[in-house]
Amino acid sequence: MNKIALSSENLTKVYSKSNKLKEEVLALKNLSLEVKQGEIFGLLGPNGAGKTTFINILAGTVMKSSGKVTVWGYDLDKNPRQVRACIGVVPQEVNFDPFFSPKKLLELQAGFYGVKKEDRITDSILETVSLDKQANAYTRSLSGGMKRRLLIAKAMVHQPPILFLDEPTTGLDPQAKRNIWKIVKTLNKAGMTIVLTTHNMEEAEYLCDRIAIMDEGSVIAQGSPKQLIKDYANNIPERTSRGNLEDVFLALTGHELRET
Repeated sequence: MNKIALSSENLTKVYSKSNKLKEEVLALKNLSLEVKQGEIFGLLGPNGAGKTTFINILAGTVMKSSGKVTVWGYDLDKNPRQVRACIGVVPQEVNFDPFFSPKKLLELQAGFYGVKKEDRITDSILETVSLDKQANAYTRSLSGGMKRRLLIAKAMVHQPPILFLDEPTTGLDPQAKRNIWKIVKTLNKAGMTIVLTTHNMEEAEYLCDRIAIMDEGSVIAQGSPKQLIKDYANNIPERTSRGNLEDVFLALTGHELRET
């Protein structure tokens, strides 16, 4: 039986929308879920569902309003530093100094995490993400796919057991996208627990062992891709049914466009 890599119990986050009107926005509402060690877990949901807020709370960049979070056995409230050390976060945004090399960036990131020089595995990480040949090139010369792989490399410098990927293949061509998928599979096979958010249903079906579908700050469905398709087949209109995860997603979250 797999141990629990991370869990949340009744996790809630409330943002103040306006100080004058004292309006509040409920970003997470009593969110409870568990991610097992060694699995690839997908977080799906429309824009504004709370996926990125959840990741930011675990990464320590956003404070939760209430609830309990445990990561690799550490309580977020009692051991925030240990929790951050257990997580590597790969953000959506690509933002590098154009005149730094991948190797220089990883060395700086390792220093930020306090990794001793003798314990750094910069060359190995660059090889894992297929950037060893570009180790000393300027980041401005890298392709979009290379920059995405460099983001993954940066998140790995302190050798965390859990990796969060926030929309890791957005804007990539099919070849670069599948290269990212291959890296994710390789890291997972080596023992890393991976949590990813994505709007790409094909990506979720291909990569994820289990999936949680979120809407309005809560989990509304959870299970393996095959199980979700089986469980919610009756919710899919016959005229549109193809029996895939996208059909399930739309049946549960609706067809209305989300602008936020």
